[in-house]
Amino acid sequence: MPKPKALISWSSGKDSAFALHEVRRSGEFDVVGALTTVTETFERVSIHGVRQQILHAQLEAAGLPPRIVPIPYPCPNEIYEARIGEAVAKAVEDGVTHIIFGDLYLADIRAYREQKLRGTGITPVFPLWARPTLPLAQAMIESGMEAFLATVDLKKLSAEFAGRKFDAQLLADDVSIRAKPIP
Repeated sequence: MPKPKALISWSSGKDSAFALHEVRRSGEFDVVGALTTVTETFERVSIHGVRQQILHAQLEAAGLPPRIVPIPYPCPNEIYEARIGEAVAKAVEDGVTHIIFGDLYLADIRAYREQKLRGTGITPVFPLWARPTLPLAQAMIESGMEAFLATVDLKKLSAEFAGRKFDAQLLADDVSIRAKPIP
């Protein structure tokens, strides 16, 4: 019996990459493409600002055909929803029944995705949802996935973390920094 067809909502970051890994490992879905919004002005992935050349290299390495949804910058929500709606309708035409998301904790984002997909013929899937952060990060590293910190929130980490490999040493350094009192 054929597996249900799915798209991965591809942010170009580690969470969507690991969600893809987990879904492929489970064997539950046939992931047939990556759905990604790209700003027309900057030609970059709208979530992480990754250049399209890097996006295409990521998807080629993952063996996924891109399903690019171009959006303006700035993008009013009605334009975003209309363009994503067109992409979802096309996916349904192509026999896709699920979209996989790498969301972890933002309940309002999950509720928004569920509400917007309700009645479309697409079921959202959240394979990483509510997994504890440290064990999830360790599982990502143990899987062999390679990622690098492109940006950091300076309220949480120092600028020296930017560009570092996402590995066990980074996790150890992060824990030690968080244990220090903030001046």
